Amino acid sequence: MSDSPEKRNEWRAILYVQARVAVLFVPILLSLLIIGFLAGNDRDPGAIDRTVTSSVK
Repeated sequence: MSDSPEKRNEWRAILYVQARVAVLFVPILLSLLIIGFLAGNDRDPGAIDRTVTSSVK
């Protein structure tokens, strides 16, 4: 396996692009997790399901 500078620069460029994509997705994933946590916190088994009209229990 040769450690040529060209190969090293290619790998560095690939990793740089992957890091930038990851930085873009981290805030999106964090916000989705927070929304999911806040929305899924109020589970009441006796509550009326307002999402289905004329729901039968």
